[in-house]
Amino acid sequence: MISQPFISVVIAVYNGAKTLQRCIDSVSEQSYKNKEIIIIDGGSTDGTIEILKANDEKIAYWKSEPDNGIYNAWNKALDKISGEWIYFLGSDDYLWKNTVFQEIAPHLSEANSQEIQLVYGQVARVTKDGDIACVDGHSWDHTWQGMILDGVCTFTHQGMFHHKNLFETYGNFDESFKIVGDYELLIRAFKEGGDAIFTEGIIVAGMQTGGVTANCTKLVKETAEARKSNQLKVITLPWIISYAWALCYPCLNYVIGDKNTRYLVNSGKIFVTNLSYKKNQILK
Repeated sequence: MISQPFISVVIAVYNGAKTLQRCIDSVSEQSYKNKEIIIIDGGSTDGTIEILKANDEKIAYWKSEPDNGIYNAWNKALDKISGEWIYFLGSDDYLWKNTVFQEIAPHLSEANSQEIQLVYGQVARVTKDGDIACVDGHSWDHTWQGMILDGVCTFTHQGMFHHKNLFETYGNFDESFKIVGDYELLIRAFKEGGDAIFTEGIIVAGMQTGGVTANCTKLVKETAEARKSNQLKVITLPWIISYAWALCYPCLNYVIGDKNTRYLVNSGKIFVTNLSYKKNQILK
């Protein structure tokens, strides 16, 4: 009999009444039954609490109180989970279709058998109107190189499933970071190497453009801080190009719109990391 890994879905929310119900429904309506929802709210005042109360039977645990940002909320949730696999979802994001967990579960079982602590698929970046700007998610070789060697965030956490052992081994999220705490954690876990499973072709979630990661300049600067704190080289050519993109982002967004800007940024990131990857393969 094929094992059915238990998945804990962690949702952090603050004044997310406009999108929270969609997020909850995308999880509760999954055909895969071996799951739970944990929601940590930062003390919302916009009707979020009423949504949480109305969905109480769907939620294993929820709490509303002032917090110190998304990573503080996620760390609180880690104390409440029951699952061996943990999936983090933003309140304005949603699972792509109701069979996502069913499709990902065999890969989680495979990871268990190989003692691999990270499984990830692809993420569609969508506008508020539901248009797909681009799809993120690439092979582990490219993703690892982008994270560790190039200093570029070549992943989106909405596509990633973390085994609980990863946190037991490397610790929780560093709450001093406001945007790249997930990136910093992965640096800690994988800077010396290690494997992950990429489920190519499986779109795990729709990630709504905007949110905290829309502040591209701060994101790139925090990326540098995360690398410095983990004794990794900070100034790399891909990082410099990313910083230049970040400076241009507001102007581009104004001129050509959110969807086209996100597509250009993503394409540029892929182009630069591909060049770096090919260079490193030649040097090997």
